[in-house]
Amino acid sequence: MSGHSKWANIKRRKAKVDAAKGNIFSRLTKDIMSAARQGGPNPETNFKLRLAIARAKENNLPQANIERAIQRATGQVEGVAYEEAIYEGFGPGGTAVLLEILTDNRNRTAGEIRHLFTRHGGSLGESGSVAWMFEQKGRLEVPGDRGWDEDRLLEAALEAGAEDLRTEDGAFEILTEPTRLDEVHRALLARGVPVERAERVWLPRTTVEVSGADAERLLKLLDLLDDHDDVQRVFTNAEFADDAEA
Repeated sequence: MSGHSKWANIKRRKAKVDAAKGNIFSRLTKDIMSAARQGGPNPETNFKLRLAIARAKENNLPQANIERAIQRATGQVEGVAYEEAIYEGFGPGGTAVLLEILTDNRNRTAGEIRHLFTRHGGSLGESGSVAWMFEQKGRLEVPGDRGWDEDRLLEAALEAGAEDLRTEDGAFEILTEPTRLDEVHRALLARGVPVERAERVWLPRTTVEVSGADAERLLKLLDLLDDHDDVQRVFTNAEFADDAEA
């Protein structure tokens, strides 16, 4: 297993546990509200909202909750206003960490995130301190057990306008420019490709290998950040050595 995939694999396992516990519902609801507030309540014309609703349904968020979140975001009912932000920081071993935040109180969130970084051998950085180490891409996940071999899927992906295909933890990941994610998603579905998830992600331009105590501290930090109520997603440029403990 490549080091970079270790955190991705941990996140997949955590997502299943969170979904089982119902802990993910709050995060999904905030995603829907943010998307609806920015792009309107119609998922047909608001791709970000369509993705948020798809993720919510994947995790069994009730339809009534989805509709209520959209209504709150568009002012049909009273609700809390959330603000999006990107937080950047440094983890143990000289690693970079990028966080997508959705909060109703920036000062509170910044203080709590700074505390987590400091306690676990890192530091919260200024805006722009690590973002340049990442690039945003569209990513589509296709299960590896749906009858598509790599060559056939690569051909379909390139015909749909994607940039690249790679394997990750027994599944396929199709990468594209973020602005073409909706277009490629629709084209793949039209070709019968079973896309399980489509989302915009931050991928590291280069990676930093960590091992031993640094790797253990970083994994703990990433885990705690991912569990924070205001953190929507966590990205890192860490490449974990094979002996790093999950």
